[in-house]
Amino acid sequence: MPTVRRTTLTILLVAAAATALALATGAAVVGDADTVADGDLAVQPADGPNGNYAYLNDDDEIVVDVSASNPNIRDPDFEGVNPDALAAADGVFEITYTADEYARVWIDHGEENVTFVADGTSIEGRSNNVTLGPNETVAVGLRVDARGAAAGTTLGGDDFDIRAEIAEPERVGTTATDDDDGGGASTTVRELADDRRQFTGRDLPAGGGTTFDAARMRLSAYATLDRVRVESATGGDVAFETAGSPEPFASAGPLTDSRGARPEAYFELNHSFSTEEVSRVRFGFSVDREYLNETGADPADLSLYRRSEAESDGWERLATEQVDPAVRDIRDLPEDRVHLTATTGEFSVFAVATERPVFRPTSVALDRDAVDPGDPVTVRATVANEGGADGERPVTLTADGDPVATERVDLAPDETTVVAFETAFEEAGTYDLAVDGTAAGTLVVGDPAGDGAGEGSASVGDGDASDPPSDGSQDGGGPTEEPSGIDLSNVAGLLIFLLVTLAGVALARRMPRP
Repeated sequence: MPTVRRTTLTILLVAAAATALALATGAAVVGDADTVADGDLAVQPADGPNGNYAYLNDDDEIVVDVSASNPNIRDPDFEGVNPDALAAADGVFEITYTADEYARVWIDHGEENVTFVADGTSIEGRSNNVTLGPNETVAVGLRVDARGAAAGTTLGGDDFDIRAEIAEPERVGTTATDDDDGGGASTTVRELADDRRQFTGRDLPAGGGTTFDAARMRLSAYATLDRVRVESATGGDVAFETAGSPEPFASAGPLTDSRGARPEAYFELNHSFSTEEVSRVRFGFSVDREYLNETGADPADLSLYRRSEAESDGWERLATEQVDPAVRDIRDLPEDRVHLTATTGEFSVFAVATERPVFRPTSVALDRDAVDPGDPVTVRATVANEGGADGERPVTLTADGDPVATERVDLAPDETTVVAFETAFEEAGTYDLAVDGTAAGTLVVGDPAGDGAGEGSASVGDGDASDPPSDGSQDGGGPTEEPSGIDLSNVAGLLIFLLVTLAGVALARRMPRP
């Protein structure tokens, strides 16, 4: 059915302080409604006070007139919308779909001062369409921006179109149940937009599962939601909606996973059922295989996460399985996509993500902290893969931030290894060593103080070696005498002196006196 209904839009500033708005269709009338799309769409004034702005003219055409010329408005002081004003009127006219299928409905027109809205949201352009099921109605309102417009000026006059088309792909009254008894469960999936679906299940079997075809609901340029399987403990009817986005939802925020998962897309499940009514939901989703190849991602590294306040990171990683190629062929699923499933018993916002390796040194140490220039030193680092995927990557030793040596490491998730770097420095000095940013310590090479003392040498005081000793002696190179020490040669001399003295005294006593 694509169908176009051409209508006329007129916005006139009819008085010094008022603006008039008039819109008219050009369709035939069936009963008390103007019809579009071969009679499948009926357009008529809405119930409520704003419905007075719409009426059927003498040619049985729907007219929207916000001016003093509107026969439904009997207030003598009413002239229309004031210039330089923003005006809004919700629920002016209604569009009802009367066929047995589903239809997308939207409005096209080029007038910038007037916007057609439904529930406060624009329905102008195909991307803003509303989907109507059998006998469903949408109330259409107006937003008028008269700022900068002078009284008596015609703002509109351009034609606008009410457009409608069959909503494809739709699943109306199809049976898709996994229980053995059949049970007669019916599922209806409405495509509200490329990234939105509305699901309704009738007479679901108790304790069984029922699968809804989401018809590749868009999550991002590379990911889609394909199927939703509901397991009902009590049976009966269920209803829920899903919406997808490449960006995080404000209600949940972005995926923040300490294991390094990269978000590819998000979707949310809005529902009113209880966990007693629906015990589990299994999602079937897929990602473009070429995109994975371009980004270097392994299909086995795709996972589904659920927003959960109970988790330290705020997200729970769900067990995710890749659909076996044999099953993919049986179901006739596209081979250019990687198909996956994940099951949850709790429902919120979900994120499709690619697991990545996250390498981190957990401990780093030097085998010694001082060496002579040119002597080797060894730095050992324990490296762990704390990510959710296998990976290979370089691990680098740096000195004062400059790369010195690199080793490649290949680790599975939660695996660790020890990497040993042996290096040497020819110039004396101090070097701050680190492995991938994790400090190993400071290495002293040679004589970092610059005082000429070599390894194992010692110095006393701060004076220059060429300065004379403080005791006035000219030779500062001899051994240092200790004040409490006694030299053996001095002792021997003293003994000889004493013996000579005693011998002299004895001889003097034996000599005759005069």
